[in-house]
Amino acid sequence: MAANDCIVVSNRGPLSFRFDPDGALVAVPGGGGLVSSIAPLLAGTGATWVSVTMGAADRAAVEQGRMVDDSFTLLPVAIDDETYRSAYDVVANTTLWYLHHHLFDLPRRPRFDRHWRLAWDGYRRYNQVVADTVIDRAPQGSTVLVQDYHFSLLGAMLAAARPDLRAVHFCHIPFADPNMVRVLPEAAVGELLAGLAGFVACGFHAHRWEAAFRACYADPVLAELAGTATAPPSFVSSLSSDHEGLVAEAASPECARSVEALRAEAGGRRIVLRVDRVELSKNIVRGMLAFEELLMAYPQWRDEVVHIALVYPSRQGLADYLAYGAEVTHTAERINHAWGTPTWTPIVLHVEDDRPRSLASLTIFDVLLVNPVRDGLNLVAKEGSLLNGADGVLVLSHEAGAWEELSEAALGVNPFDVAGTADTLHRALSMDPAERRARAARLRSLVLGRTAADWLDDQLAAAAQ
Repeated sequence: MAANDCIVVSNRGPLSFRFDPDGALVAVPGGGGLVSSIAPLLAGTGATWVSVTMGAADRAAVEQGRMVDDSFTLLPVAIDDETYRSAYDVVANTTLWYLHHHLFDLPRRPRFDRHWRLAWDGYRRYNQVVADTVIDRAPQGSTVLVQDYHFSLLGAMLAAARPDLRAVHFCHIPFADPNMVRVLPEAAVGELLAGLAGFVACGFHAHRWEAAFRACYADPVLAELAGTATAPPSFVSSLSSDHEGLVAEAASPECARSVEALRAEAGGRRIVLRVDRVELSKNIVRGMLAFEELLMAYPQWRDEVVHIALVYPSRQGLADYLAYGAEVTHTAERINHAWGTPTWTPIVLHVEDDRPRSLASLTIFDVLLVNPVRDGLNLVAKEGSLLNGADGVLVLSHEAGAWEELSEAALGVNPFDVAGTADTLHRALSMDPAERRARAARLRSLVLGRTAADWLDDQLAAAAQ
């Protein structure tokens, strides 16, 4: 890779800002799996990172010349609040996210009214402003690695203005089946599929999502709307974390203190763990109901196991997420009231973002429950398999992209089957030590078999085809 000719485009960049109580700007390192996985690979290479200002603090930092990072050339793109809200909240998070995760409550929603059409205009404008930045600043023949569903329209925009660029799109979430894509207004379907067809290649975490993507262009109705029956070249490449960095972080004093605190909360009992965002697709409530069913169907586990749920708020500006967060809390409280004793709290729930505690928990679980209704990959499943030192068992949804990689050593569940999940939790807790040890070793081997560098190299190879 000629690093100085490589441009990464993402909604969230490696650096952001917030205002402290006195109104001063405070730098905040970028979060999320994408930044933590590839930032170390690109640091110091001369690569350029294009991302969007996510609010007034980011825009102020740009104006003051503080949006700089010695590791990259940062190109922050200033987006006004209204355009960002339309693109991010209305289209990206409550339309495309719901679409690709098959979360729509079709008898009631979505409702594509005039307000939504204006929001789609904002999404198009958001894509165009970012495209214009790349068009103006990219050296001749650059490789452009565009990340995720926020920029589905970028491919056609770049191809029209800069055919010399080699732009690859990588989708970190699932891709909707053709019948679900048909739910969108026809004009939006046409723009979406035509936009993606403008990339030289499109990547996915699992073959299932790639197949759904290609099936959209094979669907006669969708192909007509897209203006092409030919899908762009596609590839499958699973993302991994920075293994060495993750292990080192989990060995920190902060994590060691969190391990002691978590063991105290468990009271010496077995641990069924969950680490997740409070996100509709993560299936937290059904996981708690499955744990309750475990207690009902297998009474030997009462007072012998705790469900530690470490979850952190997400998209607090959206009503559905606030309501789901309240449901998570209520479900835990109800189960604890029904089954708890003065010395045993069945569900230990923490609703806050505490990275040291989350990493610490991954080192000590007996069972890790990862049961999303639909997930592009799920790094927690891979990180837990890497970090755990207790021969922990991974209970993994068939609907997670990571299932494709980890199925030979994980225990699979249908995420909608609460009773079946309870049975699988019982199997995991009852598993003999030799099988636990063998499965844990195989999981660790599978995770170590791929690195973040492999994922980045696959994108660069797709761009070079």
